[in-house]
Amino acid sequence: MTSHNQVNSTQAPWGQHLVLDFNGCSKELLSNKENILNWSKELVEAIDMVAYGEPIIEHFATHSHEAAGYTLLQMIETSNIAAHFAENIGQAYIDVFSCKAFDVEVALEVCKKYFNPAKFNMHSMDRGFHKNDQAGERNFSKEVQNEQAA
Repeated sequence: MTSHNQVNSTQAPWGQHLVLDFNGCSKELLSNKENILNWSKELVEAIDMVAYGEPIIEHFATHSHEAAGYTLLQMIETSNIAAHFAENIGQAYIDVFSCKAFDVEVALEVCKKYFNPAKFNMHSMDRGFHKNDQAGERNFSKEVQNEQAA
């Protein structure tokens, strides 16, 4: 696999992908189905997306203490929001992918508001290739490791 970290400012990427890893969240917030549903609805609105139907939310992985928790999938007209909440270990894994641009800082603030992480990692990247971009260049927008989410 060939990897390029060059920015091609003349070509727009196909989509934008935000990946958040939260640590140190309270079990009460991660195991509260209504909190998760409210977060999903606010996030969709805050990043100016359109929900496609209602979110799917299920409690999974009860066989594993570390993995047990809710998983949510919210389709949006421009792709999806997916998240898993590992309630017993205080971690949340959130992905927002859209072929319509959105403000990653706004998305981060909404997520922090609902899950209050002590630490987080954030990766924001451009995905795919513009139809006229045959060179295979990728534009990585932002990577953040934050010890204090406050």
